[in-house]
Parts: sequence; C-alpha cells; structure tokens
Amino acid sequence: MTTRRDFLKNAAIASAGLAMGGISTKMSAASYNRVVGANKKVNLAYIGIGNRGLEVIKEFAKTDLANVVALCDVDLGADHTKEALGMYPKAKRFKDFRQMFDKAGNEFEAVVVCTPDFAHFPSVMMSIKEGKHVFVEKPLTKTFHESELLIKASKKYPNVVTQMGNQGHSEANYYQFKAWKEAGIIKDVTAITAHMNNPRRWHGWDPNITKFPAAEPIPETLDWDLWLMASDYHSYNKDFHYGQWRCWYDFGMGALGDWGAHIIDTAHRFLDLGLPSEVTPLKLSGHNDFFFPMSSTIEFKFPARGDMPPVVITWYDGVDNIPSVPEGYGVSKLDPNIPTVAGGQIQPTKLNPGKEIYSKDLTFKGGSHGSTLSIIPDEKAKEWESKLPEVPRSTSNHYANFLLSCQGLEKTRSPFEISGPLSQVFSLGVAAQRLNRKIVFDRDNKRVTNDAFADAFLAGEPPRKGWEDFYKI
Repeated sequence: MTTRRDFLKNAAIASAGLAMGGISTKMSAASYNRVVGANKKVNLAYIGIGNRGLEVIKEFAKTDLANVVALCDVDLGADHTKEALGMYPKAKRFKDFRQMFDKAGNEFEAVVVCTPDFAHFPSVMMSIKEGKHVFVEKPLTKTFHESELLIKASKKYPNVVTQMGNQGHSEANYYQFKAWKEAGIIKDVTAITAHMNNPRRWHGWDPNITKFPAAEPIPETLDWDLWLMASDYHSYNKDFHYGQWRCWYDFGMGALGDWGAHIIDTAHRFLDLGLPSEVTPLKLSGHNDFFFPMSSTIEFKFPARGDMPPVVITWYDGVDNIPSVPEGYGVSKLDPNIPTVAGGQIQPTKLNPGKEIYSKDLTFKGGSHGSTLSIIPDEKAKEWESKLPEVPRSTSNHYANFLLSCQGLEKTRSPFEISGPLSQVFSLGVAAQRLNRKIVFDRDNKRVTNDAFADAFLAGEPPRKGWEDFYKI
C-alpha cells in the first residue's frame, strides 16, 4: 500500500510533470472532413457498456439520432454487458479503447464514456485528441488536475463537442434557474444547503480499517489490469468492482462526487461560483484513510463575484446527518425519479436529495436533477406568483442535446468549460474529506496554500507506466 509519505512525494512529482507537460499536435481530421447534416445520424462508440453504461446506451437509443458502430468494455463476457452486446450485434467489439481507436477510429465521430470515475480521463483525453466528440458521465474526472487538463484540451480543440452527463442540466431546473436569475428573482444569494442522505454502499463497513481487502481470484472474463487503467495497482477484490468502486478514495468520489453534479450544478453555473477559496470539513463520522465517511458535513466558501456577494455552500450526506430546514419549508414531495430518504429527529418529513437557497429577500427549496425550485413559505410564493417570468421549455434532453450539438444544431449545456470547474469543486471537497482538515485555495493560481499534502492531492498519484502520454495535451 502506498504510504502518505510516498503519495506526497509521487503526487508532487506528478503535479510538476502535469504543469510542464508537452503539447501534442496529434489530431485526426476524420471528424472535420465531413459535416453531419440534420438528417444524418451520428456514429457512436461506447466505452463502458454495463450497469450505468447500459442505462445511458438506452437513453441515447431513445433519441433515434445515432448509429452504434463500436462497443468497448474490459469485461465483454460478463452478464452485465450481454444486454448491450445483444442490442447491437453488428457493432465492432473491443476490450481496450486504444485498440478501438486504432482499428475502428475512422468509423465513428463521437464517443460516450461510462467507465468508473477514476477511469474517465484516459479515454476522454484520447477522444479529444483524435477529434471525436465526447460525452462522459459525471463527475468529469477524479482529480483536480485531470479536469484542468480536459478543460485545456477542449479549448485547444474547439471543434470537438463535449458534454458531461449531469442530465438535469438540460431539464426544467436549468431553464427555470436561468430565467429567475436573469429576471432578478434569484439574486444576492449568500448561502446554500445541499443534502443527499440516502444510504450508501460503504455504510455498515468498519471504519477502523487498516489495510485494503485481501486479493481474490480475478473473474475469468475480466481484464483487471486494463480496468485499473492509469491508476495505482490494486489486487482484485469484489469490493473494488462494479459499483463498489464508489466507496474508495482511490477509485471514486463518494456521495459528493456522485450527487453534487445533480444538486448544485445550476447554482454553480448561474451564480458564477467558480472555485472555492476555502473548504472545511465540519463533520466526518467514521473517518478513515481508505473509504468515505459514514456522514459528512463540508463547508465551501466562494468569494464575491462582481456585484454578487460571497456564498457559503454546506454539503450534508449520511443517514444520520439530515440538515434542518427553514421555517415554512413544508413537505418534501416525493419525486419518483429521485430516491427518497427517511427523515431524522430534526426533520419530521422525508427529505429528498436537494438544496435550500438563501438570498437577501427570498428563500428557495429545490430537489435534485431537473426538479424545479419553489419559493418558501407558501405565503411568500403566492406574493411573488404574478412576478415570475415565463420559463422556456427545453428543446432537447441531455442526450439529444449532445447529438444535436455534434450535428451543429445546438450547443451542449454542460461542456467541459462549465462542468470541469464544477467537478473540481468536488475534487477539493474530497481532498478535505480524506485529509480531514481545512483547505485554503488560491483561485487564481489554482493551488492549495496552507497544506502541501492537500496541494499534492490536486494531481493525485502519477499515472502508471504506459499511461503517461495521456496526461499531455
């Protein structure tokens, strides 16, 4: 196991290497040699086709805007990949995305990435370099610097369409928040409470853990070394695989990275929050060096932006960590599209994943994903009802938006210049969780100023041998 001292040393080296990384000029013109017409479907390749990947494949299929020409997964023989393979029997199949680009790269113009968080970066970066439009599930990456590199790459290759998969960013809340902000309904926001208190996979694990779980036999059909991609080597264990990777600092982003992009995305974008100046873990129950806490309360401080005042976002997760709600909150209506959580002693009703937004004059409550905001209490909502602007309807859902953007008919709503900084907020929050101490962040130079170890966390472990070139733009 990598010690803290080794990690600091290696991460510092990686950070320096990323800062000085060379600029590659490799670029495939395949995507640019043809203009996709309005009636022409986009040729797609999928990387990661089981579990969440399968759900995304089905959502793209509903748009009827794409042809699937290639399927890639490190375990093509697993039960969870069989359905996707059956949906597209004529699509070419690959275990290694690098081979997919080499052997079939001239047959597709866009890529959809649904691998675990830690494995997003290499295939997304390769897609951009090869001139392929790319859709990737949230969060964008696991580390701050990986997101930074993808932001820079998307600017270097502006003809490549990018989209992060926080699907609510194309639904009602996106348009409502934008309209209410522009109309001056949402203004002078000073505080946001964000919460996701559902049970998580690691709840019930022993936080007194002192080492990673023991090695187990690798499933016969799985290419475990390829599953790890650029990350530090770990021996296979079932608690690393499938969705269990979300539990571990080495692989996932915890509740914050999993749900933050669905809860604070519109506030982050339309309030121009950018990156925080301070991140403080206020409560971490069951803290350890290996997997995420049983419950977390994390405070993010964002400075004033133009004529907008400073904002404090306080994040709550954990079944025993349900935040209090403002007077006149009312009942948290159960959205069938969002998992519900049981209330605690301070919350007599069930509280959905969501947020409360506090401004100088108004308080808003909202859910997750595309759920719209409402003004509270009811008396205040009735007072403002006639003053609310008309909210336009979405022209496309998140998946169609990506494909229509590939055709040049729309602009993506969560491109990397928007979703990258949002993901970096989560990376900073996870660093504060893991270290269990306050982070002071220099927004201009993008460095942690009060903690060398936390600063090293911005880069994370250096990539394994053979994956270094992916970290050069």
